[in-house]
Amino acid sequence: MSQVAYSQYDHPGQSRTPSAESVSRHLHRAHAANKGHAHDYTLVHHGRQVRVGPVAFWIVVGTLVIMGVWSIATGTYFAFRDDVLTGLIGRQASMQFAYEDRIAELRGQIDRITSRQLLDQEQFDQKVQALLRRQQLLEQRTAAIAGDVVTTGSIKPARVPELRNAPVKPSPISDTVIFTAPPDREARLQSREGTSGNTRLADAANSAGMDGMLARVSLSLDRIDRKQTATLTDMEEKADSKARAIGGVLSDLGISVPKVSPAAPSATGGPYIPLKAPKGDTSAFARQLYRINVAHAQIDRYMRTLTNVPVRKPVVGSMDMSSPFGSRMDPFLRGPAIHTGIDLRGDTGDPVRATASGRVVTASWQGGYGNMVEIDHGNGLSTRYGHMSKIEVKVGQQVAIGQTIGRIGSTGRSTGPHLHYETRIDERPVDPQKFLRAGLRLGSGVLGSNI
Repeated sequence: MSQVAYSQYDHPGQSRTPSAESVSRHLHRAHAANKGHAHDYTLVHHGRQVRVGPVAFWIVVGTLVIMGVWSIATGTYFAFRDDVLTGLIGRQASMQFAYEDRIAELRGQIDRITSRQLLDQEQFDQKVQALLRRQQLLEQRTAAIAGDVVTTGSIKPARVPELRNAPVKPSPISDTVIFTAPPDREARLQSREGTSGNTRLADAANSAGMDGMLARVSLSLDRIDRKQTATLTDMEEKADSKARAIGGVLSDLGISVPKVSPAAPSATGGPYIPLKAPKGDTSAFARQLYRINVAHAQIDRYMRTLTNVPVRKPVVGSMDMSSPFGSRMDPFLRGPAIHTGIDLRGDTGDPVRATASGRVVTASWQGGYGNMVEIDHGNGLSTRYGHMSKIEVKVGQQVAIGQTIGRIGSTGRSTGPHLHYETRIDERPVDPQKFLRAGLRLGSGVLGSNI
């Protein structure tokens, strides 16, 4: 039963005694407190008291008892049942092996991906190298035919994207793989199919982009190749056509090229390097280019021959022929006669041009010719220009094609201003119209404007 403590407050010169009413009130409170905690349990530890109700106390005691019994029963069961322990150990070993197998499988996948990337990179590098070699070959072809592009049509190389030899490195792949065991602690691993699928799609897209770019570059090079082939074919056809035309004209004139070919032009030289036909497994481009070079060499030989063949007109503008070559009625004696040239009407003072290159052998008054100029073109070919009002060249002078050698007049045995023009082979007069028609056949494309 609780005791009630009375306190007394000491004050200087004063004391206080509790009243009966206050003592009764304290006794009532103490009795009520003792009555409410009559069945509680008090736990004392180091002077501290913890009061617990009977229900909570017995719950705690029952829980402790059950846990103890369960621990004793489990320990006894495991102690006398080796198969359970063996099963647990085997399960752990199986889980470990499963994780190791999964790790090995993933590492194998990583190795395969890396190998595939390296293989793709190698194939890409090979394709790039092949395109670079092809581009270089096309550039060499363009340079080889650049000399003839002006006359046969220009080739503008397409802008091909530049391809460098920088290796394309694959994305770095880490060899460290971190696994997290599932909550149920079984040998199940969560795969990342979504991420792997996205990676594969991205790689496929990149690969498709590279392949597309290489395909576009290859198509561009194909177009350049076809254009070069077409241009080269056109060059060959034009060269062959030109060579055949000049050769046919010279043949019709009865001129043998080896006989009439002049000496080498002045101010030329260099070591002799023969043009050899390609041998072995050469490309069609090389063989075609060789044929074009041969044709151009032949054309050059023909052109140097034509510079000494009088196939151009001796007067400026259209020719107005007043008397042809051959038999005619003499304008003075009115009897049959032989005309060794052709007469071309003109105005006094009109220029007279050399019809071929050569050396002046006569530049003076020559009886019925009047003022006459004779030019030796070599190899038995010569031309005469008569009845001129003025002579503008001297004996021994070298004249070029189209150079003015005098002026039209009416000197000598003439009835009016005109040009008497003769063509001779080995001092024998031949019809000049045969040479002039040959010049018209060749046209300005071969002879230029002086035809």
